[in-house]
Amino acid sequence: MKQKLKLGYVPTRRPSFPRNDAVLQKDAILSAIRTMAPEIEIVTLDTVVQDGILFSAKDAPAVYRYLIRQEVDALFIPHCNFGCEEAVGMVAGRIAKPVLLWGPRDAAPENEGVRARDTQCGLFATSKILQRAGAAFTYITNSTVTSSVFTQGFLSFLRTVDAVRHFLRARIGQISPRPKDFCSVIINEGELQERFGTQVVPTDIAKIAVETKRLISRPTDEVLSCAEEMKKHASFATVSSGLDRKLAAFETAVLHWAKEEELDAVALQCWDTLQIELGISSCFVQGELTQMGFPVTCETDIHGALTSLLLQGCVHDAESTFLADLTIRHPENDNAELLWHCGPFPTSLAQGECSIDKHYLLPGREEGLCNCQLRNGDLTVARFDGIRGKYSLFCGEGKATKGPYNKGGYVYMEVPDWPLWEEKLIYGPYIHHVSAVFGQWAHIVYDACRYLPGVCFDPAQPTQEEVQARRRNGFC
Repeated sequence: MKQKLKLGYVPTRRPSFPRNDAVLQKDAILSAIRTMAPEIEIVTLDTVVQDGILFSAKDAPAVYRYLIRQEVDALFIPHCNFGCEEAVGMVAGRIAKPVLLWGPRDAAPENEGVRARDTQCGLFATSKILQRAGAAFTYITNSTVTSSVFTQGFLSFLRTVDAVRHFLRARIGQISPRPKDFCSVIINEGELQERFGTQVVPTDIAKIAVETKRLISRPTDEVLSCAEEMKKHASFATVSSGLDRKLAAFETAVLHWAKEEELDAVALQCWDTLQIELGISSCFVQGELTQMGFPVTCETDIHGALTSLLLQGCVHDAESTFLADLTIRHPENDNAELLWHCGPFPTSLAQGECSIDKHYLLPGREEGLCNCQLRNGDLTVARFDGIRGKYSLFCGEGKATKGPYNKGGYVYMEVPDWPLWEEKLIYGPYIHHVSAVFGQWAHIVYDACRYLPGVCFDPAQPTQEEVQARRRNGFC
C-alpha cells in the first residue's frame, strides 16, 4: 500500500504587487485545500521563506532542498498575484514531480484603475518557464477559490498524482515466465526499468509451491483465518472439502513473498505449472489479493499489472480493479463487449452470489475458479502497452449492461461505438487483456500521461477533446 499523499504547497507572488493581499490569498487557498482534502499531508514553506510565499529566485534553492527532504509527491503552485516565474521554474525543474498550476481569478480594478494582482497574466508567463525547465504540469482554468472548477480540478489532480506514483518505480513480482503460447505478453524489461523505474522481481513458481505445501500440511493461524474469510466471500458448496485451506495457503505464500520483496503487484503464470504442482486453479486467490489493493494479473501480464496499478491510483485505492479479456461481442447488441476472465475478479465488485468451481478450460479441471457477475455501473477500461520503444495508454469508458450468462467472472460493457474501439485496439500495440475499474476516470488517465515519460494517451470514447473539456469545466 502506498503512503499518504504528500503535497508541496508553493504559493508565489511578485514583490511589485501588494504583499498583504498576496498573504490573504495564500491563507485562503491553503484553508480551502485543507478542507477539500483533509486526508493528504500539505508541506508549507512557512519555515523557509517570508510569509511562506516564494517571491525571489534567491530563495529557490532553499525551497527545493527543503521539499526534496520532505519527499513530496507533487507541487501545488498557486499564484497569489503575478508570481515569480523564474523561481517557480527553478523549483519545479529541480524537483521533477507533478505540478499543479493555478491562480485565483482577479477582482475588478479599483476605482483609480489600479489592479492588485494580475494573476492570470503571471500564469501565462510561468507556463512558458515551466516548459523551458522541462517540468510537466497540470493547469486549472483561472477561477475563484470557491468555484467548482477549482475544487474539482484540485481533487482530480490528487487522483492524477496517485495514479502516477502507483505506476512509476513500481515493483512487479513475476512468478515464473509467461505461458509459452502467450507471446502477446512479451515485454522489454530493461526498457521499462530505464524509462519508468519499473523493477521486475522474478521467482519460480516451484518456490511458492514449496511454501504453499508446507502451509497446507501445517496450517498457521494466518492460513486458517484466511480460509474463513474466503468462505465469507464465495460459496465453496460444490468443491472438495479442504479446498479453502489450499487456496488460503497459496494466498499466504504469495503475500509472504510479496512482503519480503516489497512488491506493489504480481504477474502470475497461472497455468499450467501451478495446476501440476498444487492441483488448484489460482483464479479466486488472484481476485482476493487484488481486492486487498495488491493486483495479481493472469498469464504473467506485467503491462497489465502496471495498468491496474495506475487505475488503482485513479480511485485512491478505494475500490478494486480487475483484469479482463476482451472476449466476444454481445450476441444482440452491436455496441457491447464481454469483459471476462476465468475467475480472478474481486468478489467485492459482484452482484449476487459468487461460487467456487472447477476450471472448465484447463485440461485438469482443477478447482479454484470463481463464478461471479459484476455489478452495474460506469466502467473505465485501460491498457498500457508498447512496441519498438513506443508506449501508449489506451483508455475508454462504458457502462455495464445485460447479457447472456458466462462461467467465470464477467460483465458486458456497452459503449457508444464498439467498432471504433475494436479498430483502435487492433491497430494499436494492444492485446486482449485490459484493466478496468468502476467509475469515469478517462480524464485522470489523460492527465497522468503528462508525467509518464514518452507515453501517448490513446482514447477511444470519450475523445481527447471531450476529456479536455471535462477538466476545463470541473468534472471529477
